[in-house]
Amino acid sequence: MLSGGEGRDVRASLPFLCAVDIFCDCDIAVFARSQFAWAGLELWCGLGFSRVMKPDFEFERAAHARGFERVAGVDEVGRGPLAGPVTAAAVVLDPDRIPEGLNDSKKLSKPARERLYEELLQVADVSVAHASVEEIEELNILRASHLAMLRALEGLKIPADYALIDGNMIPRDLTLPAETVIKGDARSQSISAASIAAKICRDCVMLSLAQQHPGYGWETNMGYGSKKHMEALQKIGVTPHHRRLFKPVHNMLYQDK
Repeated sequence: MLSGGEGRDVRASLPFLCAVDIFCDCDIAVFARSQFAWAGLELWCGLGFSRVMKPDFEFERAAHARGFERVAGVDEVGRGPLAGPVTAAAVVLDPDRIPEGLNDSKKLSKPARERLYEELLQVADVSVAHASVEEIEELNILRASHLAMLRALEGLKIPADYALIDGNMIPRDLTLPAETVIKGDARSQSISAASIAAKICRDCVMLSLAQQHPGYGWETNMGYGSKKHMEALQKIGVTPHHRRLFKPVHNMLYQDK
C-alpha cells in the first residue's frame, strides 16, 4: 500500500501528481504503483516519501492470496563498513501476532530495536546469518550479502515458500519464488523485522570484536569508517577483521609500497 500517515494517500498530493506529470507522460495510476517510480521520484524530486511511508502487510497478503503460506522478509546490514561481517536475517511473521512499531531499523532507537527483536523472537520465525570478511574478499560484497541471505533463509525453523527481498536483486542461487521490494524495510513489515534482527545481531558481533581490538571505536561505529576508526587505522594498523579490499583499508596497507 503506497500511502502516508493518518490514512492520507501521498499519491493524491499535488507535488506527487506534478512530479509524475513531469517525470514521464504515462498513466499516473500505473506509474504510481511502480516501486521503481517511487525510488526515482524520491531521488529526483527530493520529496522524501520514505519519511511518510510506514511498513504494512500488503506484500505478504498478496503472496498469501497466490497460495504461499510462509512468506519470509529478508534484509541485510553491513555492506558499507570497513570491518566485520555482512549480516542478513529472514523473518516469517504470524499475521495475527505482528509486533507494534515495526519499521526500518535505521529509523528506530536502540531501545526500540531491542524491544522489537525480543518480541520477534517470541512470536515469529527468525533466522540470522553472516558472511565473513574472508568470504567478502573472496566473493565481493554483493555476493557475500546474498550468501548471508541464503543462509538466513536456510536457518528458518520451518522453510519459507516465498521470499520478499529488500532491494532490487534476488540472490542468484535462491531456489524458492521471490520478489524484490525497493526500500522494503520501510514498506514491508516482514522486511522491517528482518532489518531489525540483522542490525541487532551484527551490532552484537561488532561489540564483541571491539573488546578484542580496542581503539577503533567499533562499539559505536560498528565498523564504519568514522573519524576515530580512520585515525586508529593510521596509528594501530589493520586487523584480521578489516576488509582489505575496501579502498580505505587497501590504501592503508599499500600506501608505503
